[in-house]
Amino acid sequence: MASYNERVGERLRSIRRQRGFSLQDVQRASEGEFKAAVLGAYERGERSLSVPRLHRLAGYYGVPVVQLLPPEPVSTATDLGGDRVTIDLGRLDQLDGPVGEILERFIASIQVERQDFNGKVLTVRADDLRLLSRLIGEGETFSDRLEEVRVAKRP
Repeated sequence: MASYNERVGERLRSIRRQRGFSLQDVQRASEGEFKAAVLGAYERGERSLSVPRLHRLAGYYGVPVVQLLPPEPVSTATDLGGDRVTIDLGRLDQLDGPVGEILERFIASIQVERQDFNGKVLTVRADDLRLLSRLIGEGETFSDRLEEVRVAKRP
């Protein structure tokens, strides 16, 4: 089993790569605060990060600090199962008003839960989207509306 530092390092590397940054990109963005070699040592689990440095690194990555920490082991299944819908995160602004805001919060909560910050698309269960549409009073036409404005796509 990997040490805690190694697990933190895996999270750091995963988030950095999801954001599309190289080690050198982070060094440049941080104006040298995070040297590429030192950041690499963090990612390999060879060095520990202080909490203030972890906080600043999260700021450069644009994620909550907690997302840089490894998740606690869980025994629950993570299979999505059933029909899926792909949400184009770049097109979420196509939905105005309260419905758009609710959908954005829904998507953000899924991203935090999954620790998925790639920023392009997110796949959700069609049943979850149907439930959300009922909760916000949109009914069965909500999924069709999302498809019309090309926010959602079914496989």
